Amino acid sequence: MTAARPYIPRPGERAPVSPRFKQSRAARLRIWWREIDRVLLVLVLVLMALGSVAVAAASPASARRLKLGDLHFLWAHLVYQSFGLAAMLGVSLAPRDLARRGGILLGGAMLLFLMLVPVMGAEVNGARRWIDLGIRFQPSEFLKPAYAVLLAWILSWKLRDPSLPVIGASAGLMALVVALLMAQPDLGDAVLFVGAWLIVAMLAGMPMKRIMMAGGAGVGALVLAYMFYENARHRIDSFLGGGTAFDQVDLASRTLLAGGWTGTGLWLGQRKMQLPEAHTDYIFSVIGEEFGLLVCGLVVLLYLAIVLKVIIRLVEEENLFTVLAASGLITLFGGQAFINVLVNLQLFPSKGMTLPLISYGGSSTIAQCLTIGLLLALTRRNPFLSREGMGLAGALEREGKRR
Repeated sequence: MTAARPYIPRPGERAPVSPRFKQSRAARLRIWWREIDRVLLVLVLVLMALGSVAVAAASPASARRLKLGDLHFLWAHLVYQSFGLAAMLGVSLAPRDLARRGGILLGGAMLLFLMLVPVMGAEVNGARRWIDLGIRFQPSEFLKPAYAVLLAWILSWKLRDPSLPVIGASAGLMALVVALLMAQPDLGDAVLFVGAWLIVAMLAGMPMKRIMMAGGAGVGALVLAYMFYENARHRIDSFLGGGTAFDQVDLASRTLLAGGWTGTGLWLGQRKMQLPEAHTDYIFSVIGEEFGLLVCGLVVLLYLAIVLKVIIRLVEEENLFTVLAASGLITLFGGQAFINVLVNLQLFPSKGMTLPLISYGGSSTIAQCLTIGLLLALTRRNPFLSREGMGLAGALEREGKRR
């Protein structure tokens, strides 16, 4: 009796997929759906849907100034959202260890590109923040999710050896990133990265004495920046009154309040037509004019709900790396939203920051989706493991038996 010959596909022909493999893949998707924070995913999808409507409202204001079609930025935004959703769901499928390794590799690559920005970066509106390799992207945006993973990775070394100077090493990484950002110049992101480091370092057990020293150093750095850093001095002076930036923020706050509680209606706002960067930096003001302060309040509540949902998810988490990485990710996400809203309310100096998952932007949209994807991946919980002490292999076996 001769042994069966293995099937060899012809050139250009796909090998058949075994039913067992299909079953395993379906089981993995079921387990992924049970493990992820579905409430967080729904909140993010609702925010992205509101973002599409907001970009549709803001697109004519910017498109006409550039002599483009009224909905030019909306169509481009929908494309970016499609790529972002694919990246978010793809990353959320990754096991925790793979997500950690991917974040570290992404961080190393973006740090390298950030170093190359002063040399080969593309300049837009007086700032050199983009790298153009056929596709233009902003390294600092993609560094944000990776930065949180890098900080958590460094600070979690203390579990292996408590004597390691992990706080100093993480502070060195933060200082390098801030120096590279200030060279662009990008004061807003520099402040955001410092804030994220401080939160993560505090959670990692940084002593109160060092926290006070870090706070004092931060105040001193701001004073020095005002004295010797033209970009910081210009933004602070404009916030205090006078200058083009002040006029822009003042116009944004007036636009936000122009619609009252219920707004003028989609495409009926007039003040937005005078706003610079209505589809990016000042999109929150466009929402206020066309959809009203009630919808603005809903947007703020969605951001708060996302932040609180992640914090609640981390309360029962025992893995130090996961707690630190997720805390850093949500700090960067929520902090950027908080700063953007305050700028539109004329309560904070103009920073040139987008409103996460709402503003138009290729790098920003995809990078923020990566942030959410990493949060979903890191906070996944195996229901079988928690109830029956089974790992992923056991869960897959159980799914197979059920079928």
